[in-house]
Amino acid sequence: MKLIALYRQPANPEEFDQAYFNTHLPLIAQVPGLQRTVVTRVARTLTGDGFYMMAEMHFADADALKNGLRSPEMAEAGKNLNSFAEGLVTLMYGNEEQSAVNPAPGSTIPSSAS
Repeated sequence: MKLIALYRQPANPEEFDQAYFNTHLPLIAQVPGLQRTVVTRVARTLTGDGFYMMAEMHFADADALKNGLRSPEMAEAGKNLNSFAEGLVTLMYGNEEQSAVNPAPGSTIPSSAS
């Protein structure tokens, strides 16, 4: 299970990066149950709105994510995030359904409609 944060282009990328990497990520690292965080800088948006960065925060399962979201550490990280990225972030969570780029012959990609 993972929490995903999509960040739109900030007005001042240098200030955003300073706040994000030097303050926000260390706060996120303290969230209970967080296994790892992967940050991706968006080189180019091919369709839709332009995004600056994506962060994926991985948890073992839905309960671990729920506990992490309800923790004082996440509340502090959220307060910090609002101090420099209010209006820039879209948050969502979900499970990875398919990780393989080329599924094995005969395998099927899971459908959310079933």
